[in-house]
Amino acid sequence: MPVDPMPEPTEAAASVPPDEGLAGIGRLLAGRDVAVLTGAGLSTESGIPDYRGPTGSLRRRTPMTYQEFTASAEARRRYWARSHAGWRSIALARPNAGHRAVQELRRSGLVSAVITQNVDGLHHAAGTLDAVELHGGLDRVVCLGCGRASTRADLDRRLHELNGAFRDESSPRNADGDVELPDALVASFRVAACRACGGILKPDVVFFGESVPKPRVRHCFELVDEARALLVLGSSLAVMSGLRFVRHAARAGKPVAILNQGATRGDAYAALRVSLPLGRALTELADRLAAAP
Repeated sequence: MPVDPMPEPTEAAASVPPDEGLAGIGRLLAGRDVAVLTGAGLSTESGIPDYRGPTGSLRRRTPMTYQEFTASAEARRRYWARSHAGWRSIALARPNAGHRAVQELRRSGLVSAVITQNVDGLHHAAGTLDAVELHGGLDRVVCLGCGRASTRADLDRRLHELNGAFRDESSPRNADGDVELPDALVASFRVAACRACGGILKPDVVFFGESVPKPRVRHCFELVDEARALLVLGSSLAVMSGLRFVRHAARAGKPVAILNQGATRGDAYAALRVSLPLGRALTELADRLAAAP
């Protein structure tokens, strides 16, 4: 676990030319035992928007917070109406070349662990079944009353039964799978309760304003401790839930590399920073390393 926070550095590492950067990341991975931390930028090539990129959803709206969701029945109606309308796009999304390359690196033993900030389940779908979903997964639902877990597919069927053919898939998707809807559609939406106790159902994800479960955080710190280096893929590291692992690795003297399109909050901790589209770059890396003697 981390000790007292070290001061924020004042100078960021410069981004290097693409070929030089990929070669550097390749050398890092060739040394094996590299922990990987992934963010929303890895899933954009699967059609899922990010939060903070040029078209990120945080540029358009304020996300639902845990406090608002638990305190307001109207907020829950709004959340589930929008999420129900957009769920199909998440359910139909498929892993892209980046997810497949990460799985190949994990399978080959070059990557020792995968931690993802994403809630789309695409690492698991790509075969990285031991990827730690730091913020949970949209494919699961939990009751805030009795703790009963269920599948999102089951809830989707129940919401369809309650709301008939309710769909509005014309609006832009957000990174958490919901869409913008007219107020009239939201007002008429019927929300499902827990089958077991009638309690409030919530997606099994960490909302803004909610804390990641402590045992999960401890496990992720352990994975970083066990690794020789940390590679960040497609994350702006704008929130502390991901940045803390970068700071922890840097404090321990472990090399940190970042592959992301655009600057990140963790750049000053990185020995290497590369700006490239992730699918192409990771595929090239996996192919190079597979061909190496």
